[in-house]
Amino acid sequence: MPPSVPPPSAELPRLPGRWDPARELSSLPWDSVPLLAWLARTEDGGLPVQATAVRLGWDPGALWARFDCDDSHPWATLAARDAPLWQEETVELFLAAGVGDPETYVEIEVNPLGALFDALVENPGRERAALATDTAFDWPGIRWAAGRRSGGWWAALALPWAGLPPEAGGPLSGPPAALRANLYRIDRPPGTPAEHSAWSPTLVAPADFHRPRRFGRLAVSGAGSGPPPGPDLAGR
Repeated sequence: MPPSVPPPSAELPRLPGRWDPARELSSLPWDSVPLLAWLARTEDGGLPVQATAVRLGWDPGALWARFDCDDSHPWATLAARDAPLWQEETVELFLAAGVGDPETYVEIEVNPLGALFDALVENPGRERAALATDTAFDWPGIRWAAGRRSGGWWAALALPWAGLPPEAGGPLSGPPAALRANLYRIDRPPGTPAEHSAWSPTLVAPADFHRPRRFGRLAVSGAGSGPPPGPDLAGR
């Protein structure tokens, strides 16, 4: 994939009518959410050895995401919130509201143990040279979960629109018309090099996720057409 290939664009669908935001993340009908993408190798856009499927959707209260990871050996040891999950195996979502290339965005990670990392990232110049990560930021009302599945593991997130910080285009009373985002996975099979996957490959080696010019573009289908958001999503 040459560097001239533009970042991907997609329509973010509204969740099906039977979606019940009060249910456990593991029991929601994720199969009814359209597949956004199979992640590609971050460095060059090739096919990764172990595949990752990502589904995204919205309701008036939140953005919802699900990663399904093929994995012959899921593992992690870090369990504390905001531990450096990227040193092991993890999935990641980088996000900001709007259409421009963001210099500030939120980074969310979940590992196979269900540990969470959430931080506000300042990236002046958008090339990592002056990158600053604020782990004191905790997304208000965030919900997350992870678990094993046949042939691998999964992770899911619910991100209330009202919790998006001002620096990244929030807070929001409902879904915005557009988002910039990228989705990633780090897989570290025993005895082999790490594999890095992305929705929008950043096309640099070694792999570098903090390239917001490569973030994909999400148009929010039907944004503003639904009722106002309900109560804030509480805790895990």
